[in-house]
Amino acid sequence: MLTYTTLQDRPREFLAATSLTHEEFARVLPAFAAAYAVLYPPDKTWEGKVRQRQGGGGAKGVLPQMADKLFFILVYQKTNPLQTMHGLQFDLSQPQTNYWIHRLLPVLQHALAALGMAPERDASRVATSPLALEGAPDGVIDGTERRRQRPTDAAQQKEQYSGKKKTHTDKNLLLVNEHTKKVVYLGPTVAGKTHDKKAADTAQICYPTNATLGKDTGFQGYEPAGVLTRQPKKTQRPGVERGG
Repeated sequence: MLTYTTLQDRPREFLAATSLTHEEFARVLPAFAAAYAVLYPPDKTWEGKVRQRQGGGGAKGVLPQMADKLFFILVYQKTNPLQTMHGLQFDLSQPQTNYWIHRLLPVLQHALAALGMAPERDASRVATSPLALEGAPDGVIDGTERRRQRPTDAAQQKEQYSGKKKTHTDKNLLLVNEHTKKVVYLGPTVAGKTHDKKAADTAQICYPTNATLGKDTGFQGYEPAGVLTRQPKKTQRPGVERGG
């Protein structure tokens, strides 16, 4: 069974599983514990009722320690597995896995917000976001896709199909601070078929003054006002005429 202790002394595997180093995990853990206590007070049951006996009694669950809870939800966020497969790693059934995911995701979101690490979800607030202004207003934008279960409806199948990945996906825009490597903005979830530039035009992101923006060819023609954009060009092979 996979636990926090299992990878406690294996930094490479821990980073691959959670996207955090041990030091970063240690910084997030106190905020996660504080958010958990606020959302789920120890004097209340899981259903929100006042406890009739002292907490801690009865059988111990498979996620007894706060570090195990944080580890569980970070692995899910990093690897995006099916709930059944995620449960197999932690000795949980699919219904138990579903319960813990929905219980812990709000805790993680509150903890990241308390640490000032939660990306903006409102595109109009990017210009004044401390995450965007840290270091310098230099960002990189890209679309990121994650696989999803193939829809049964034919019209929805066509909408979710991503020809580039040859699978069915959901897509989000990410804006990253080039200096700190922190995610500044996370766009709304759209169908995998949506073009990167169209998603960016729809989002209408407000960038900081004198910002620079790195982009790839998926954002060809995306030129926000007041922003200096940078786009790599393909290296031309010797002896081949452009357009040939």
